[in-house]
Amino acid sequence: MSATVTDPGELVVVTGMTGAGRSTAAKELEDLGFYVVDNMPPSLLRDVVRLVDESAGRSQPVAVVVDVRSGSFFESLQANLAQGATGRRTTLLFLDASDDVLVRRQEAARRPHPLQGGGRLLDGLHRERTALADVRSNADLVIDTTTLNVHQLTDRVAEAFGTPDTTRLKISVVSFGFKYGIPVDADLVADMRFLPNPFWVPELRSMNGRDGDVADYVMGRPGALEFLDQYVPLVETVAAGYLREGKRFATIAIGCTGGKHRSVAMSEEVTQRLRDLGYDARATHRDLGRE
Repeated sequence: MSATVTDPGELVVVTGMTGAGRSTAAKELEDLGFYVVDNMPPSLLRDVVRLVDESAGRSQPVAVVVDVRSGSFFESLQANLAQGATGRRTTLLFLDASDDVLVRRQEAARRPHPLQGGGRLLDGLHRERTALADVRSNADLVIDTTTLNVHQLTDRVAEAFGTPDTTRLKISVVSFGFKYGIPVDADLVADMRFLPNPFWVPELRSMNGRDGDVADYVMGRPGALEFLDQYVPLVETVAAGYLREGKRFATIAIGCTGGKHRSVAMSEEVTQRLRDLGYDARATHRDLGRE
């Protein structure tokens, strides 16, 4: 059932030990469509949810990250969660790891522990565990990241909070002109300059690749369909690997000389084939209209 005014989005409160992966979890939740607020005092929980409700609607899922720097505010957090004051379905996610792993991660990051003071890093971790003991015991979900890498942690978060729509790969197919430069955010780049240029066909010159006559011309050239038949399965292979590595956004750049004819037509066709395969694919044309 789709979210409505009477079906508010989820609220996820992310907390846990320093170095256990709070930032990674927050980034994954953001990729899953959550509105994420980092390092938020728990006393502001209701205000943040109210502002999101007013600006984005109650169906917008929200995640807030609270850490030990909030100090005495943890009592406020527990009180807010117990009261159910936000009116949302709330999940308290606690991230943990063994002390020796947390020490190694903090040393690798070259950051002092927020509760370390003038003592050792391990002293700060012990103080943090004491401060968070009650919160951990009340958590709805505890993820131990001791043996998890970044990709495995994002998979766990996606498994817990993702939906079929938010966990599938989103593909942006961008046409461009090589004379204007390759898109800097491209994950894959394909060159359509191996096909004859419609620019040199007088009746097609003023048109672009979204026009039927141009598209038919491009797709009718030798090698065009062969390219599609081989390139789309390649994209599928790469897409499966991206998902295994926790990457859920991909940009495919398809270029020709000016970004008006061949690249546009091919981008539209690649996008349609990917959609037919079930991907969330969208075509954009960066340089169309620049000439």
